[in-house]
Amino acid sequence: MAQIEIRHCSAIREYEDCVVVEHTTWGEEIAVPSAIFVVARHTGGQVIGAFDSGKVVGFTLAIAGLRQAKAFLHSHMTAVLPDYRDRGIGRRLKLFQRQDALRRGIDLIEWTFDPLEFKNAHFNLERLGAVSRRYIPNCYGITASPLHSGLPTDRLVAEWWLDSERVKSVLADNPIPAKGMLQRVSLPTNLEELRANDRERALRLQAETRIQFEKLFREGYVAAGLEVHDKTTEYVLEPAGRVAGLRLTPFAETETSK
Repeated sequence: MAQIEIRHCSAIREYEDCVVVEHTTWGEEIAVPSAIFVVARHTGGQVIGAFDSGKVVGFTLAIAGLRQAKAFLHSHMTAVLPDYRDRGIGRRLKLFQRQDALRRGIDLIEWTFDPLEFKNAHFNLERLGAVSRRYIPNCYGITASPLHSGLPTDRLVAEWWLDSERVKSVLADNPIPAKGMLQRVSLPTNLEELRANDRERALRLQAETRIQFEKLFREGYVAAGLEVHDKTTEYVLEPAGRVAGLRLTPFAETETSK
């Protein structure tokens, strides 16, 4: 995919092309308008596109954030058109995002992801080196998007500590083995099928998963890995103090799951 150019978007037409990628990926129900891309670009956020001969085929959108006087980026959306997926474009977008943030003195990017979507979880934890220690129940409300299957939009918050030893090792394809007393959250590997065909069971699994994550996060664990087996897929959680190079910013009570 050497012909794919990764760069900042800077024109209205490019922002509008990003919206087309949004609609193709998620539908119009949960899309944000091009004006949000303009606001992000001009207020310290990022709008980064993947271009094939000038055509936007993927993007990542981040919004500037501030917590306890520390600047960070919240990466709200990353998407790639179907014909261009599984070719490493999403990872190239995130790596460009990381380098741009580090050049600006920002060492943390966050985003949310569905704990029931294993492909995204694997990408975030295993391919990028992000970790998670927060769970937000029904983060965006119940939407009309068919992608959400009518379930509450529970989300894990990914924390990507850009210059940590963990992230640098993962990006160099030399991950550091998990340390300390490990905990696991186990789900059926065929969860996607269950979501499509057995909503009631999917709801029960989601509720059980929420309880487990919230309990382990209160006990000081962070989700740092994903293991796929024949019938189960397991999140692997480590004590926060054992994750290489991780210095987690403390959160106020209102910012943590309860």
